[in-house]
Amino acid sequence: MPLMIAGMPNPGAFFGDEMTVKSNTSPARKNSTSDHQRVAILIDGGFFHKRYRQLYQGGKTHDGTMTAKNMYTMAHAHAEGHQLYRIFYYDCWPYEKKQHNPISGNAIDFSKTDEYTKKVEFTNHLKQLRKVALRMGQIQDGKKWLLYPHSTKRLLNQEIKVSDLTDDDVFFDLRQKGVDIKIGLDIASMAYKRFVDQIVLVSGDSDFVSAAKLARREGIDFILDPMWNHINPELFEHIDGLRSTSPRPGRKTPRKTAN
Repeated sequence: MPLMIAGMPNPGAFFGDEMTVKSNTSPARKNSTSDHQRVAILIDGGFFHKRYRQLYQGGKTHDGTMTAKNMYTMAHAHAEGHQLYRIFYYDCWPYEKKQHNPISGNAIDFSKTDEYTKKVEFTNHLKQLRKVALRMGQIQDGKKWLLYPHSTKRLLNQEIKVSDLTDDDVFFDLRQKGVDIKIGLDIASMAYKRFVDQIVLVSGDSDFVSAAKLARREGIDFILDPMWNHINPELFEHIDGLRSTSPRPGRKTPRKTAN
């Protein structure tokens, strides 16, 4: 029975008009995309979660398990009719230390936040899914709090004063470390060893360009899934196709119960 996921229709509904392939694709490249090609799906976790909350109906309130199931279905839509090699998920373990908000002085235990709980549940569910490999980096502690851009703009425009700032105007500086290099190394390894015929990268970052060039030189069909996010037109020079299998912005997605 097909997997029906809350907030997302049957993956088959997205086929037919979602794939953009460059018109100058060579005959050799066309023949390589047979029904038996091996496909690897690489997912940039930070990018996925940001877009997920914007695209999936009720996505901001979904728990970790539902989010993981929806991601799994989205990834499998790319491999329909082909041989799935593996789904690689790249992210960092959630931050779990305590910090004090500089505005109010209140202590925040990051290990007890909703975001932490959802992230742990999400990751634990992924571990149980077939053909899913986790590539986890580390969270780098910036050891400082920063103002959100919109709060900075309001201060500079003198719409508010420093004394008007609240806890919600600042965030703790956390950065991913080691994620991009893991993506690049996996792309290079699969390309050189010919483990796959096609690589689908779910990301909106232009940092993948060098790895994409290498893969294409090795004969790999390289597809970018930006989850309907706008990309720089110049990136088309470095990919073989553009395709998104997540719910399209502005298109209502019926609520369905996950099996």
